[in-house]
Amino acid sequence: MKVLVVGGTGMIGAHVATLLRERGDDVTVAARGPVPHTSPVADFPLITADYTVPTLTADDLSGFEGIAFAAGQDIRHKTRTDDDEEFWRTTQSEGVPRFAALAKAAGVTRFVQVGSYYHQYDPALADANPYVAARRDADERTRALADSSFAACTLNPPSILGVVPGASAERYRRFVAWAAGDQPDIPDFAPPGGTNYMSARSLAQAVAGALHRGEPGAAYLVGDENLTYREFFQRMVDAAGGGRTIVERDEPHPLLPDAAILQGRGNTIAYETDAETMRVLDYRRGDCTRAIGQLVTTVRDYERTAGR
Repeated sequence: MKVLVVGGTGMIGAHVATLLRERGDDVTVAARGPVPHTSPVADFPLITADYTVPTLTADDLSGFEGIAFAAGQDIRHKTRTDDDEEFWRTTQSEGVPRFAALAKAAGVTRFVQVGSYYHQYDPALADANPYVAARRDADERTRALADSSFAACTLNPPSILGVVPGASAERYRRFVAWAAGDQPDIPDFAPPGGTNYMSARSLAQAVAGALHRGEPGAAYLVGDENLTYREFFQRMVDAAGGGRTIVERDEPHPLLPDAAILQGRGNTIAYETDAETMRVLDYRRGDCTRAIGQLVTTVRDYERTAGR
């Protein structure tokens, strides 16, 4: 299949693009700027474009059979100067379905949107959070375009474990340093509560399954392992060779601030992916511990390469 991965230079998109090519698909990546030479997709064909503007035309997309959309932005991408309503409208609630409609008009037959799990796990979360509401709208409005000629579906994953050289590795540098014991100013505890986690590799496998077998209009709640935040922090410490035991404390933590816990500190998001979703998407589970180890290794390799 000739596939375009939108957001293909990002952490999720790069994992998706490399796995699809390994499996035999003809893959092009779309990104807003040039691809660093350290990127795992540095040698992939590139389309430079921004779906939020928009700059792409139907002619630009007409040669692709499938699109994996992994460019949906979240609270990490919003700056203090961005207007909340405008940001979520252009990057999610209107921007994503507008791009999907363009893909449909171009004759693309398979479209997979990588969304987020909050609204599918608990619809009430969308009532209290503009980001979750925008994700819900992007999901529902994109899937509403599905018909017999346009198999649009959404994967709604949990917290994703993975990095690639660049911005995602930068985000984890402090966490890895703390896990190794090199940040004594950061306390050794984790906040209460927890969530579901999934590796970037497992998510890429799920995207591949959805591109080839996903049902038009379906929303798939995907995930792997339910962990408390203490268990996640402990696995990071173990992977980094930190040699200490993490306890739980009901306080905000600098590495996982309350603003990043959308369900609220002390609350847990836990679920099991249903058997039909696993049959259709056919991705590997039990991959979180490996992914955490690979995350630590990639961050350290990135630091050495970048001379940081």
